[in-house]
Amino acid sequence: MTIADLANKLGQSRQNLTNKLSRDKFTEKEAVEIASVLGCDFEAVFTLRDTGEKL
Repeated sequence: MTIADLANKLGQSRQNLTNKLSRDKFTEKEAVEIASVLGCDFEAVFTLRDTGEKL
C-alpha cells in the first residue's frame, strides 16, 4: 500500500500523512486507525523496567 492509498483510506491528504510520518507524531487514536486500515491491532503497553511486567 502506498502512502497515498493509506492517506485516502484514512480520509486525509497524502501530504498531511507524509508530514506526520516524517515527524513521527501521531495520537493514539490515529495509531489505532492506521493499524485498522493495515489489518493490524494496535496495543499500547507500559512495561516495568525492573520486572518486565506489562501493565
